[in-house]
Amino acid sequence: MAYKALYRTYRPQTFEEVAGQQHIVKTLKNALATGRIAHAYLFAGPRGTGKTTMAKLFAKALNCENGIGEQCNECKNCKAIIEGNHPDVLELDAASNNGVDEIRDLIDKVKYGTILGKYKVYIIDEVHMLSTGAFNALLKTLEEPPKHVIFILATTEPHKILPTILSRCQRYDFEKVSDKDIKERIRTILEQEQIPFNDEAISLIIKLADGGMRDALSILEKVLAYSGKQLNVKDVLDIFSLESTEEKVSLLKSIIQGNISDVLERINKYIQNGSDIKRLSEDLLNILKDILIYNSSNNVNFLDSLKADEINQIAPYVSNDDAVAMIDILMDAIKNFKNVTSLVPLFEITLLKMTNLHSNKQIKKPTIEEHVFETKEEIKPAPAPIKVEPEPVKVEKEPEPVKPIEKPVVEEKVEPVFLKATKLDENVIYLKDSDKEDTFEIDDDQIINIMVSSKKEIKASLLDQWKNIKRYTTDSLLGKAAGLLIDGRPLVASPKMVILEFPLKTTVNKVNLKENQLEIQSVFSTVFGKKMFVYAISRNQSVDLQSKYMNLLQIGQLPKAKDITLEFEGE
Repeated sequence: MAYKALYRTYRPQTFEEVAGQQHIVKTLKNALATGRIAHAYLFAGPRGTGKTTMAKLFAKALNCENGIGEQCNECKNCKAIIEGNHPDVLELDAASNNGVDEIRDLIDKVKYGTILGKYKVYIIDEVHMLSTGAFNALLKTLEEPPKHVIFILATTEPHKILPTILSRCQRYDFEKVSDKDIKERIRTILEQEQIPFNDEAISLIIKLADGGMRDALSILEKVLAYSGKQLNVKDVLDIFSLESTEEKVSLLKSIIQGNISDVLERINKYIQNGSDIKRLSEDLLNILKDILIYNSSNNVNFLDSLKADEINQIAPYVSNDDAVAMIDILMDAIKNFKNVTSLVPLFEITLLKMTNLHSNKQIKKPTIEEHVFETKEEIKPAPAPIKVEPEPVKVEKEPEPVKPIEKPVVEEKVEPVFLKATKLDENVIYLKDSDKEDTFEIDDDQIINIMVSSKKEIKASLLDQWKNIKRYTTDSLLGKAAGLLIDGRPLVASPKMVILEFPLKTTVNKVNLKENQLEIQSVFSTVFGKKMFVYAISRNQSVDLQSKYMNLLQIGQLPKAKDITLEFEGE
């Protein structure tokens, strides 16, 4: 016996087996039970949602020898309809038979009585493909057919059908089959075929099918042919050039970090692997939608693309404003994909736009982190640091007097971290004051030194507690400084110093004002229990510094790790 495709082998044979479309099933069953049978029906809806299948089931219910409404699948009429050779159930494909002559031939046969069943049923598929002349030829017969004739017209584009035809039909709109119904159907088939599977692979097939049951079964059949009688996630990803959820989450992390080099590397990998760019863009859109929903509701039950453990990897670091901004960029790109000759440049531009957004949330592992701290074992420990005595900064000129903190924020008095070395040492980083009397300024070379000398565990500790700064934004003493810090993120940190990255240059300038440093350090001492000098850089400067760091790393010219001594006295 010739092989039959899965969607044909497992085509529903009764109304009860139909997946979804229960509103249509119920209406047709009631019409059959009460004898209110129309002379013409229009089944409209997306492809693969069961229009032709429903038409054949209806024809079977009209002609079953056990009575109208029955579908025994055992009588002569039912078997003939199942096999597709019933003389009174005629199926016409309007895509290839759309001329006036074909319709006139059909009309000539309408007047003849039935041969085997009670009703002669004409199923015209893709009826919107009929020419205007063919529609006009059908119009009169469709309006007043013989009592034993029923027309069932099926289409994916009802708007292309003449209004005069539409007005003569009882219309039923088919919906996309729900994910739940498709999943149940696929599981049933796999269990009957005794094929091992996992639910994640089924979920991928459901996304690809986009609500079409026939498409879902066709995709399933293709995967099974490729994999050799098993269903797993890797085979689905390989066949349809898709990226895993883990990869998509990692891509979003790099985007949120502003890590342009990593994003570009990933884009090149997608292109080389022949990944489906449109599908990847839509998947990123769905992930961002999940993030927006989760951040707003804190409920994993409403998620479509991510599981609970996956959403927790990314959602805490993306604000709703950033998620909405990235969604807007992706939606514009998806809309414009059809207007470009090549998708790749538009896709690259889209991801770069997203990468350059000013995100307020942070990822705990910035791009430079892996490289900064991978070399720690290769660096010989520096000699013991020179002991230094704390000394307050001498500020000769201040634009405005700093308001003293009336109440101590913590039990221990906060002393500013400004240190002065008693003698020079080649294993120590000395940070000089800027030429500007009211602002601290550190050059790029010194920041590179700080990046090499930074500690991973200190930065991780700051990131874990960073959200706690928000509690102090309304504090009468620390509110101003906390409000400045909340939009930043730690780039690198050492026991005495932290460099923060900010999206706006105006915020950077305010953080680096000498008059704000004592209050900023008070926030750090209160929130983190650490006495640290705080220095700010912009997002653009951060990107440049990370690129410079990577270049030095690649050519083996990074400086050795040193202790940090702060010397801010304008000397």
